[in-house]
Amino acid sequence: MIVVDANVLVSLLVPGPRTADTEALLRRDPAWAAPFLCLSEFRNVLTGFVRRRQIPPARALNLAAAAEDLLRESEYQVPSAQVLEYAERSGCTAYDCEYVVLAEALRVPLVTSDREILRAFPRIALSLEAAAGAR
Repeated sequence: MIVVDANVLVSLLVPGPRTADTEALLRRDPAWAAPFLCLSEFRNVLTGFVRRRQIPPARALNLAAAAEDLLRESEYQVPSAQVLEYAERSGCTAYDCEYVVLAEALRVPLVTSDREILRAFPRIALSLEAAAGAR
């Protein structure tokens, strides 16, 4: 099992330069977990794509459904106190720290492309590229 953030979901479900790595990661470790926040962040990214006319609204809805299916039964609530502590200590957003807190609670790596998280939490956070090739 791994924790993934919204940018990993985007890399998997919206074709782009990191899609092959994300598909390899999913094959290697298909048990993905995320805080409840993840799907909201993913929907926000989809909204941006729709507003910029990069994808049609119907495609965004299909992508959202695919993300929901992938994370079904694998979303978690995280404790606010720890999230706020990590955010204050690291300088990362509380949003980002939700993923870190969950990964620590589950004792699994957090896979992300977020440079700030990778810098602030090197013991738990792995880059997508490293995780795709590491297992």
